Amino acid sequence: MNSPGSGWQRVGPADDLDEEDVMPFEFNGQEYAIYHTCDGFFASDGMCTHEAEALADGIVIDNVIECPLHQGRFDVRSGKALSAPVCIDLQTFPVKIYEGDIYIKLARISHQLS
Repeated sequence: MNSPGSGWQRVGPADDLDEEDVMPFEFNGQEYAIYHTCDGFFASDGMCTHEAEALADGIVIDNVIECPLHQGRFDVRSGKALSAPVCIDLQTFPVKIYEGDIYIKLARISHQLS
């Protein structure tokens, strides 16, 4: 199987994620959220930093994900917390499209694969 290089994990076909949508991705017991916005594809931790709610159940508008539990908002490009009650930023991860598939670079995983 082709891959974009060491440390990149395949999420799935890019065509499976519509613009202004989010999908969950789990790898090694960790939850991630993968977003498709007008600016491209992005990835972050999958749980809200406020109450550990799954962000994949939230709503994406432009480059913002809104948590379904208390409507806290984050910029998916940077992970920056934008509105109460969230005040802790999300960790974000590099994303690339390679041969039609979405890949996420997981730093803590890439060290294990080297």
